[in-house]
Amino acid sequence: MDVIESHAAQLPAIDERWTGRVRDRQELIHGLLEGRIAGPSLSHPLDNVLRNIRLLCEGEPDKQFGMSGLPGLFTPTEVLGLVGRAAGFTPDPNATAGPVPVDPELVIEACEAVGERLAVACARGERVILATGHPVGLAHLYTGVGRQLAARGVELLRPYEAVAWRDADGHGWQVRYLEGVALLTDRASARHTHRGDAMARMLGEERPDLVFADHGFAGAAIESGVETLSIADVNDPALLVARAQGRTETVIVMDDNVQPDAYWPCYQAIVGRLAD
Repeated sequence: MDVIESHAAQLPAIDERWTGRVRDRQELIHGLLEGRIAGPSLSHPLDNVLRNIRLLCEGEPDKQFGMSGLPGLFTPTEVLGLVGRAAGFTPDPNATAGPVPVDPELVIEACEAVGERLAVACARGERVILATGHPVGLAHLYTGVGRQLAARGVELLRPYEAVAWRDADGHGWQVRYLEGVALLTDRASARHTHRGDAMARMLGEERPDLVFADHGFAGAAIESGVETLSIADVNDPALLVARAQGRTETVIVMDDNVQPDAYWPCYQAIVGRLAD
């Protein structure tokens, strides 16, 4: 079985929450809380968030998401402040452990902002790249949005598809597409990745009007100066630092790796801004 067929077969089936329109905001918020996409205590506690902020500020390549110029720009305390403002909490400067909350209202607002920009892409017939470094958790969200965009005249690009390359360690990689959404694969399975090199190769072949992505796929697009909508978890602050630099604008901050079918409220908030 092909690597993408195998990956798709492992994903849960979508249900009616992904087909019709749910317009009640409280229902969407309840769904975010129930799916643990937002709420008072999610999967990344404060010690993990602080560790990743420190690594980002120290220049650890894995935390840069393919972007330059992030280390040294802000102190760890300032970066934590960026995370807090984006997620909707006020950091305790003396705390080193405990839960990190995410305000569901802010998630809905950010998803609506993504939907508003995608509505413009539909009206203009823009060329868009969708890509994810979380090929399980976020798969349904991107493929669902992609179907809606394609139905409204957006061209979903598929650059660098199935072109093999090897990294410095000799490991083989390919970009493959699940319903128009780019994933990094090792030709055996779809892989979670922070790497920016896949998107850099994709942009070297074809430059879109807009990218909607996460992790290194988003970071490399921002680095290349392509307008980018993105998703970030609280323990991945690179995209928020880029936003503070003025290099990108809309970042959805939420837990980015829960059950794929749990992201239906995000899907509903995004496509609710697209014209029928």
